[in-house]
Amino acid sequence: MSNNVTEKKWWQSAVVYQIYPKSFQDSNGDGVGDLRGIMERLEYLGKLGIDAIWLSPVCKSPQADNGYDISDYQDIDPMFGSVEDMEALIKEAKKYNIRIIMDLVLNHTSNKHRWFEEAKKSKDNPYHDYYVWRDGEEGVEPNDMKAVFGGSAWEWVPEIKQYYFHQFSVKQPDLNWECKELRQKIYEMINWWLEKGIAGFRIDAITFIKKDLSFASRPTNDGELYPVEKLRSGVFVTQKHNSFCRFAKCTLLCTRFKLTNIRQFG
Repeated sequence: MSNNVTEKKWWQSAVVYQIYPKSFQDSNGDGVGDLRGIMERLEYLGKLGIDAIWLSPVCKSPQADNGYDISDYQDIDPMFGSVEDMEALIKEAKKYNIRIIMDLVLNHTSNKHRWFEEAKKSKDNPYHDYYVWRDGEEGVEPNDMKAVFGGSAWEWVPEIKQYYFHQFSVKQPDLNWECKELRQKIYEMINWWLEKGIAGFRIDAITFIKKDLSFASRPTNDGELYPVEKLRSGVFVTQKHNSFCRFAKCTLLCTRFKLTNIRQFG
C-alpha cells in the first residue's frame, strides 16, 4: 500500500445512532427520557454494532425549540440529568467502544441565555456585541426580512431602542460571529466539552452563522437584484465561509484541538 494513502478518521466510516433523549429511556419514572436511561441501554446498543451515539440537544434550555434554544452551553437540562450524568455516560459508553457526539447550536442562543439577558440591558454592555442589533423606531423594522419560522426576523427591545436579529424563533436571537470575544467564548466552551470526553459535535444551522451585516440586496446570476424580503434572512456565502463550514462539519465535528488551532478560523 502506498505511503501516500491517507488513513481514514474514525468518523468517516462510523455507524452513528441518533438518540432523541426525551423519548428514548426514562430512568426515574417522570415520563421523560434521560441520560441515565441511555446508560441502561448501552449494552444493547453495543450489540447493535454502533460506533457512536449522536444525542439530540441536551444542554440547558427553555425548550421553545426542543432544546435548539440553548440557555447554558455548559450545563445539562435538568429533565435529562446533570453534567455529572453526562460524564458518567461518556465513561460507561467507552466500555462498549461507543463515542458520544453532542448536538451543538452555534448560530443562536435562547433569549434566556445570560449573554442575551445582559446584552439587552445597554448598548455599552460587554455582551451587547455578542448579538446582531440595529437602531430603529418601534413598528419600523430595519427591513422586510422574514424568519425561517415565520414573521419578521427583527424584534424590538424598548429598553435600548434597538431591534435584534433572529433567523428562527423570536426566542432564538442570532449570535454575531463577527465579534471576536463571542468567538473566543464559543471556542472555550467547545474545548471544555472535548476535555470531558465528548468525541465531537453535530453542528446545527452552521450555514446561517455568516451574515451580510449590511443586509443589502444581492445580485442573482442574471444580474437582477433580489428584493430584501426574498433573501434568506440575510445569509450569504463567501469562500471564507465555505472553508469554515468544512472545518465545522469535519474537523470540529470529531477532533480534539487547542485554541491556537481554532484561531486561524476566527
